[in-house]
Amino acid sequence: MTNTLITGANKGLGFETARRLIALGHTVYLGARDRERGEAAAQRLGARFVQLDVTDDASVAAAAAWIQQQPGGLDVLINNAGIAGAMGAPQDVTADAARSVYETNVFGIVRVTHAMLPLLQASANPVIVNVASGLGSFEVVHDQSRIESKVVALAYCSSKSAVTMLTVQYAKALPGMRINVVDPGYTATDLNHNSGPQTVEQGTDAIVRLATIGKDGPTGTFQDAAGILPW
Repeated sequence: MTNTLITGANKGLGFETARRLIALGHTVYLGARDRERGEAAAQRLGARFVQLDVTDDASVAAAAAWIQQQPGGLDVLINNAGIAGAMGAPQDVTADAARSVYETNVFGIVRVTHAMLPLLQASANPVIVNVASGLGSFEVVHDQSRIESKVVALAYCSSKSAVTMLTVQYAKALPGMRINVVDPGYTATDLNHNSGPQTVEQGTDAIVRLATIGKDGPTGTFQDAAGILPW
C-alpha cells in the first residue's frame, strides 16, 4: 500500500491527482486549508482529509504529527498547493504582493517538505513531486512559439522558477529519494479562471507518472506530459 499526501487537493489538479492515484491503489491524504471543503472532497473520492495550510507552521506540524500516527507512514508527497497572486505589470508589483505568492508557492513547499521528510525517509520508496509551471522555465518563456512567452506575471513566474531550483537542491541532497518537478501545462482550473485548453486529467498526466515511479526512476528532473523540459 502506498500512502500519498497531496497539498491543495480539494479541487483542480490536486483533486484529480487524488482521484487517479486512489484508482491506482494509493491511500491519499487530501490536504486542504478549508475543513468543510476538504472533508467534502475527501468523502467524494474516498480519500482521508487532513487539514493543512502550507503557509502556517503549526498547521503543517499538526498534519505531520497526525500522519505519523496513521498506519503505513508516508511514501509520496505531492506539493501541489499554489496561488497566482497579482498579475499586473511588474513595475506595479510590491514586495508584499510578491511575498504573499512566495509564501504559498515557495516557502510552503519548504515548510511541508521539511515537516514530512522524517516520514518519507522511513519509506522503502520515497517520492516527492513538486508542481511548478512552464512559466518557471527560462527557455520556455523565451520561446516565441509558446503561449508562456506572452505571459507577464512577475511574482508567479519567478516563484515557479524557484520551485525548480528547490527541486534540484533537494534531489542532490537526498539521493535516496526520487524528487522531481512538473509542468502540468495550461489546464482549466480556478487558478486561471478555467481558461486553459487542457482538462485536469491531461494536466495531471506528468504528476501521476512521477508520483508512481520506482527506486530506479528519475530524480532532479523537470518534466511535463511529453517528457523532459528545459530549465
